[in-house]
Amino acid sequence: MADRPLNVISICGSLRKGSYNRIVMNALPGLAPDGMQIKEAPPFSAFPLYNADIQNSTGFPAPVQTLADAIRAADGVIFVTPEYNFGIPGPLKNAIDWVSRLPNQPFIGKPVALQSASPGPVGGARVQYDMRRSMVFLDALTLNKPEIFIGNCAQRIDDKAGKITDEQTISFIKQQLAAFAKFIATHGAQG
Repeated sequence: MADRPLNVISICGSLRKGSYNRIVMNALPGLAPDGMQIKEAPPFSAFPLYNADIQNSTGFPAPVQTLADAIRAADGVIFVTPEYNFGIPGPLKNAIDWVSRLPNQPFIGKPVALQSASPGPVGGARVQYDMRRSMVFLDALTLNKPEIFIGNCAQRIDDKAGKITDEQTISFIKQQLAAFAKFIATHGAQG
């Protein structure tokens, strides 16, 4: 993989344009180590609620196929997601459920990293636990450490300026991205 950059896609668990998690996700390309390119995955906001009747009657919706193709083509996936009611946001869980039903399920053997930002002190730890459980079921390869939990994020992220202001948070994210690059190289993405 040394002869080409690592192609990593990011998926934000929040649909809100100005969300703290989207601000973090938007900062990732500028924090990535040399040799890693990070771009946002195709959106999942137009996915219908998962229903096997839709899948069995009209097939998989085009936006589902588009996201799945992007995941398959990527060397790795970074989820940046808030925690809703101690768990995975509904739209993100719905997207994972749709994509998981496809033949040649795209998360198999795919390196995954998790990040979360929350106004509360825990920083989204519970959503990451749930995401890890889902990724285990899908046979993804989830990076264990370093973990990124941005607690009290309103003090670390300026939502008006749309940027991370806390240098320690920026440093932690850079460390995780460097570790993720090594993790991808070691575990060999199948994308």
